[in-house]
Amino acid sequence: MAEKKKVLMICLGNICRSPIAEAVFSDQINKLGVSHLWEVESAALIGYHTGKGPDHRAMSTLRENGITNYSHKARPITENDFNRFDWIFGMDNNNIHELNDMKPSNCTAKIELLGNYDPQGDTIIRDPYYDNNSVGFHKAYEQCVRSVIAFLAKHEGINYGFN
Repeated sequence: MAEKKKVLMICLGNICRSPIAEAVFSDQINKLGVSHLWEVESAALIGYHTGKGPDHRAMSTLRENGITNYSHKARPITENDFNRFDWIFGMDNNNIHELNDMKPSNCTAKIELLGNYDPQGDTIIRDPYYDNNSVGFHKAYEQCVRSVIAFLAKHEGINYGFN
């Protein structure tokens, strides 16, 4: 059996965007029946929220969209992650800049914006943490769904009509 392809979703604190992206990715590989081929995790650029679960608005958004069995504890990215994962996806340009600054010289992971795969061209997944409602979480969820489906379509050869 081939080794699983590994994806790491990154955002600043690992309680909003990257857990949503991780949950969406996991949901999609399960729906496609390819969970035996893929592994997904998420992590933070900073350790401020280490050990905490996702923001309650992120969890509500996931539940409202049928993802009910997701659990996660925030963790910071490690140097080992840059070689353990095949792709490391940042949510915005600041994430990408930080990832490129911290990656070791022997980094084997491909670092890119998850939103680069969005067929609607909405490449930046804005941080909704400081919003006073859930609108930004719903938008982040929708962007993650589009981007993850397009990424998997490209790498699994599935035609969703936009690849």
